[in-house]
Amino acid sequence: MRLLLLSGSTLYGSGYLDYCANVITTFLGPSVTRVLFVPHAVHDRDAYAAKARERFARLGLALDSAHDAAKGAASAIENAQAVFVGGGNTFRLIDALWREQLIEPIRARVRRGMPYIGSSAGSNVACPTMKTTNDMPIVQPPTFEAMGLVPFQINPHYLDPVPGSTHMGETREDRIREFHEENHAPVVGLREGSWLEVEDRSLSLGGTTGARLFRRGQPPVELAGGSDIDFLL
Repeated sequence: MRLLLLSGSTLYGSGYLDYCANVITTFLGPSVTRVLFVPHAVHDRDAYAAKARERFARLGLALDSAHDAAKGAASAIENAQAVFVGGGNTFRLIDALWREQLIEPIRARVRRGMPYIGSSAGSNVACPTMKTTNDMPIVQPPTFEAMGLVPFQINPHYLDPVPGSTHMGETREDRIREFHEENHAPVVGLREGSWLEVEDRSLSLGGTTGARLFRRGQPPVELAGGSDIDFLL
């Protein structure tokens, strides 16, 4: 499988997909000329698809959207060269993917070699479940189960505890600790500006901001950009 899992689509001080534009084009390579976009995490799918289409055009790539495919989303997935699942609300995304019966078509194509790019919620749903999302449950999906393309969980937009903060709510680390009180899967706290790339049985961490690895019953471990973390596969 080939996966590019971005923490988010925008880094502070830059535009949509600017920080990872070169990473996307390198990952897709010269054989991919069209990308299928899945905008289901956002309410206004037309506007979201238009935004993605304009950005991918500047990368020299055509972009179609699954939500308005002439022969339906499942057919579009079956014929896609690559898929990009955009960010937004993870509850809305997983609900739509299950309701529109798109989980299995995407999973099957990716397992046959179709490149998969996910951003934020789109990275969440590549995991076994969506339980490590940061989002509010604005809809009730039929299940928290996701595509299981990787055997670990991702917490996108991971934020470190702020020393001296007067905020009395749970930190991201607290919430992941709660997750591990009930679940066993490792969690990669993926900071903005970082991404994970899967190439068959190889897993690497890209970007400059690093990540934090959480495992049940163990102290968190800091991961630097460029780390080889195949053991998570």
